[in-house]
Amino acid sequence: MNDILVSMKGIDKQFPGVRALNKCNFELKAGEVHALVGENGAGKSTLMKILTGVYRKDGGTIFYKGNSVDIPDTRTARELGISIIHQELQLMPDLTVAQNIYIGREPKKYRGLLTDEKKLNEQASALFAELNARLDPKAKVAGLTVAMQQMVEISKALSFRSEVLIMDEPTAALTDGEIDDLFRVIEQLREKGVGIVYISHRMDELKRITDRITVMRDGCYVDTVETSGVDVDDIITMMVGRQIYAVSRPDITEVSEEKVLEVNNLSRGTAVKNVSFHLKKGEILGFAGLMGAGRTEVARAIFAAESPDEGEIYVHGKRVRIKTPADAVKHGIGYLSEDRKRYGLMVDMDVKSNISIATLRKYRKAFGWMKREAIRKEAEERVAELNIKTPGVNQIVKFLSGGNQQKVVIGKWLTRDSDILMIDEPTRGIDVGAKAEIYKLLDDLVSQGKSIIMISSELPEVLRMSHRVLVMCEGRITGELSREEATQEAIMKYATMRGDARVVAGQG
Repeated sequence: MNDILVSMKGIDKQFPGVRALNKCNFELKAGEVHALVGENGAGKSTLMKILTGVYRKDGGTIFYKGNSVDIPDTRTARELGISIIHQELQLMPDLTVAQNIYIGREPKKYRGLLTDEKKLNEQASALFAELNARLDPKAKVAGLTVAMQQMVEISKALSFRSEVLIMDEPTAALTDGEIDDLFRVIEQLREKGVGIVYISHRMDELKRITDRITVMRDGCYVDTVETSGVDVDDIITMMVGRQIYAVSRPDITEVSEEKVLEVNNLSRGTAVKNVSFHLKKGEILGFAGLMGAGRTEVARAIFAAESPDEGEIYVHGKRVRIKTPADAVKHGIGYLSEDRKRYGLMVDMDVKSNISIATLRKYRKAFGWMKREAIRKEAEERVAELNIKTPGVNQIVKFLSGGNQQKVVIGKWLTRDSDILMIDEPTRGIDVGAKAEIYKLLDDLVSQGKSIIMISSELPEVLRMSHRVLVMCEGRITGELSREEATQEAIMKYATMRGDARVVAGQG
């Protein structure tokens, strides 16, 4: 199928002080999977928000099935047949699958007084049959996996008979098996003539699933290419305007033998089972494993975000009792959650407030007054030091790109002067250019004597950044690998190793 569903020509959009889009073009054909890529802040989301009626365009023309259209709101977009599945799923957990899909459009009985639950579930079941989706219409959404919730979102979009489906980072929280299932659904939609806009930072997926790729940079359209005729390096170069090499750092910093953190026999329910390890000064200690292995739970237990059942923690050789996150911060431990928007940032507040929040006592004057000029000055220093791209320290954080939001969180803990940083998924949802900057920043921190626990699901990231790698499976550490011994094959071996065995580098 080659019928053009959507054609966006010369699209402009401005926000106060920022030109978000500058005469951008985009085209989508029926039965096509079209990737839209670019660094965070390139304008991808803004362009798609214009197409789905979230924003009004300031200039340019949108054609839908050959006709010029105005899309003033999301309802108009849905009525045209344009739907979006956001990276952060927008479902109501306490309602059933069927209720989520048809909310506001439920079939009624008794003269419209009551919802006809039987008919509602039948409609949902018919929709699932079209998609070959194994979903129970009566199941509560709260009990579903992320992959199943995503399938509910897809079903909801298709219940509007959408012909254009926009998927924003659809695989960010999925396992390899769940990604395969999603790609099978995408193939089915393609065969039905649905046009799919696929937004992703995962370069390997583009070659697997897409037909064409459109690249954006700094709010501008760069090019559209056939996926089969381009390689990943070419795409990355178009995205960032420079060559980026995902190779091991050539000059690895020396690691001291001084132990800054020791954890002994840490346990928490079934998620963390008798975990023991140490972290050295100037070291990046990688934590690898499959989803659900217990890596995040270990960090949260150390930080007292979730109370451990037992275990001992030593900081600089001294046993400490960490009952609350405030205790952890007092002992020089900072934690950067994988969900930075929920746990790491106050997204509706400005950059300087976020950077200073962990150190407010330092800026307090008599009678509760704050040293506002000192807060502003320190925030400006952090912005310069970390190369945070922002119009200024008064910018609201939610308007920054993902990479710059991550730098703000790091800036918060550097302002607190934390010696130990636990960073969970440091580059999730961050484009390749920003990834390179985050990697350099972490390298700089350990060269200054900071120590980092890095939890990552991206094996190339673990291998590139770590001095040593601990591998977890089912709540236990099953492998400890030196930098020289760490390979993707070795990590996957220990990530699937059940039982209490722990293999140390060179011994298994």
